[in-house]
Amino acid sequence: MSGSTEPPARGVHEGMAESGTPFVQFKEVQKTYDGEILVVKDLNLDIQAGEFVTMLGPSGSGKTTCLMMLAGFETPTEGKIMLGGDELNNVPPHKRGIGMVFQNYALFPHMTVAENLAFPLEVRKMSKSDTEAKVNRALDMVELGAFGGRRPGQLSGGQAQRVALARALVFEPDLVLMDEPLGALDKQLREHMQIELKALHRRLGVTFVYVTHDQTEALTMSDRVAVFNDGAIQQIDVVGKLYESPSNRFVAGFVGDSTVLQAEVTRLDGAQCEVRLPSGVVLRGLNVNACGVGDMVQCGTRPERLKIADAAGANTFQSQVLDVIYFGDHLRLRCEMPGQPDATIKMPLGHDQLPEAGQTIHVHAPVEHLRIYR
Repeated sequence: MSGSTEPPARGVHEGMAESGTPFVQFKEVQKTYDGEILVVKDLNLDIQAGEFVTMLGPSGSGKTTCLMMLAGFETPTEGKIMLGGDELNNVPPHKRGIGMVFQNYALFPHMTVAENLAFPLEVRKMSKSDTEAKVNRALDMVELGAFGGRRPGQLSGGQAQRVALARALVFEPDLVLMDEPLGALDKQLREHMQIELKALHRRLGVTFVYVTHDQTEALTMSDRVAVFNDGAIQQIDVVGKLYESPSNRFVAGFVGDSTVLQAEVTRLDGAQCEVRLPSGVVLRGLNVNACGVGDMVQCGTRPERLKIADAAGANTFQSQVLDVIYFGDHLRLRCEMPGQPDATIKMPLGHDQLPEAGQTIHVHAPVEHLRIYR
C-alpha cells in the first residue's frame, strides 16, 4: 500500500488461489479439547470469495470453535484450514490478515474512536498520512465520520458496534469474521444493524463469515447458512432452500417455526409416502429421509403453509382452536389434536372467516410442503 514503510502482515491478497478455487476451505477438520470428545467432527466446508456465510446453531454445536480456528485462536486437532489456497494451521492470528468483530466489541476505552481504528494500521507500520486517510474512510463507511474524537464510553451500543466493524475493515482485509456481534443490542437496533451489515457486505464485496444462534439473523443476512449441531454441519444451503427444504428433523425444528405431527408410514410412492396419524387420518408428503413402511415419523410443515379448509378432503385433518394470537403483521392459531403437539397456523390479517377459540376446523397441509422425517 502506498506510503507504508514495509509491507503489511501477510493477508489474503497474497497467495490467492486460482479462480474457481474456494477462498476458505475446511478439510476434514476435527477439534477436541480433552482427546476424547470431538467438538468439531470431520468438517468439510468451502466458502467462495465475496460470500456472506453464517454458521448457525445452538450453544455447544461447534460453530464458534470453527470460527476461532479460522481466526487462529484455536488449532485444529486434525485436518487443514486453507485461505486463498494456502494452509493456515501454523500461521499465527496476526499474520492471517483477517478482520474480526466480537460481541463485546473489544474497543480500547482509553483511546478515541479514531485511535482505536488507527491501532491495526500502526501495528502494520503504515505511514501517518495513510493511516489518517484510511481511518476517515472507514468511519465514513459506517456513517460515523463525526465521531472520531469520542471515546467508546460516549457511544451507544449501535455506534460501538459500528466502530468495531470499521476497525475490522480499516486495513482492507478480504475476510471478516464476526462472532455474535449484534447479541448485546436491543431487538429494534439489532434488526436495523442486520440490514446495514448486509448492505455494507454487498457494497464492499468482502467475504463475511458470521456466527450466531439467532435463526432470523442468519436468514436475513446470509447468502448461505451452515446449520451446526453436535459438532457437525447438518445442512448448508441458500436461505430460501434451507427454510423451505430442511434436510432433517433438527434443521426443520431449529430454522424457523414448524408444525409437527407424529405419524406412521403406511405406503411408499416414489419421492412421497403416506402416513397415518393416531387419529386414523391419512396424509401424503415428501419422503425426505428414505422412511420405510412401519417407521414412526414426524411430519413437518411451515405454519404459513397450512390453510383452513371448508370441509374434510385430501391431506386435511381436524383440529380444535385453542387461541387466536395477534402478532401485529399476522395472526396465529394455536390448535390442539389428540395425541399430538399443539399445531400452529399463521394467517394474514383481514382473513374473512376468522375462527374462534373452541371451534373445530379442517386444516389442509399441501403435499409439496409436508415433509416426512425419520
